Amino acid sequence: MKKHHWYPLLAAAVMFVCMSATAVADSRATMVDAIQKNDSVSRFSPLFPNALYWQHAHDSTVLAETLVATVHDEQNANEPPASFSRLQSELLNNDVVALYGKPGARNMGILGQYTIEEIEPVMDEFVRAYDEANGIRGVIPAVYIIYGTVWPEGEIGLTREAVIQEYIEFAHERGWYVFIDHQIGRYSVENAVQTLLPWLKYPNVHLAIDPEWRTDKPMQEIGYVTGDELNMAQQMIQDYIVENNLPGRRMLVFHQFKPKMIANRNAVRSDFERVKLIHCADGFGNPGQKINAYRFNALAENIPLKSFKLFLKPTIEKAGWDQPLMSPEEVLSLDPRPYLIMYQ
Repeated sequence: MKKHHWYPLLAAAVMFVCMSATAVADSRATMVDAIQKNDSVSRFSPLFPNALYWQHAHDSTVLAETLVATVHDEQNANEPPASFSRLQSELLNNDVVALYGKPGARNMGILGQYTIEEIEPVMDEFVRAYDEANGIRGVIPAVYIIYGTVWPEGEIGLTREAVIQEYIEFAHERGWYVFIDHQIGRYSVENAVQTLLPWLKYPNVHLAIDPEWRTDKPMQEIGYVTGDELNMAQQMIQDYIVENNLPGRRMLVFHQFKPKMIANRNAVRSDFERVKLIHCADGFGNPGQKINAYRFNALAENIPLKSFKLFLKPTIEKAGWDQPLMSPEEVLSLDPRPYLIMYQ
């Protein structure tokens, strides 16, 4: 089995090529509402999806279409932009597989069903399955932590900082990513992102927001965010990274399983130099339902980086899950290919 961590020399080689070098959705979106949910402007031009595989970096046609050459300011004009291109090259050559949930909460995802000491062998099983299914690409493990949890009337409860810190350090030692997710509740997107920003000081941390729970009536109605709010969130993250001289690019993930969850989706930008926006197809159901929901998300070509979420059998009686669960091979055959796959 090939090595699945992301620090090897191959990543460095790809990073060099990416610095020198430079993406169809089915229109049938009517079945999107069949997906259920559990009731309980910058100069940078993304590589994706033109250059999906490592060997494509050697193709002169792809190189011409995906040139990445940016001088950020006079001071670093002569310095190699390694920290800027690292995330790009990692996503170019790896699939990210994440376990989702709230630490210590057994009913809130697979991550909550195991202690931090128990999660590594569980993660290894998922990583091994994707490592066998994705050809020459590697796999980057990740934990996807619900940090801001919506409460009745849209209030937000935050996971203790010591718990988040423990997972960040645990993940960093193993070369894993950490996604820190905020459910927004009755508050603004700006407020949620502002709460998340300080975690970016850790280089393996990425952020996420979940529009479903942006409401003061959780479990009664599905919330939404606007395209302008997603752009604002990206700008906030980029500004924070620059102002604090933090390394690299970071991902911002947002979830969608119904059209109403993203208002004015065509206005969403994906051209921030320091932020990679990831569009996640959420919701449980049978494979046909999930594929149709993914196709609806794929229509948003202005957001080229896609993600796919799968639901394992839950611990809560009568809660929904994917029946049957799609295999890694089926997930990776989605068009466009998802770069981030998560399991709840």
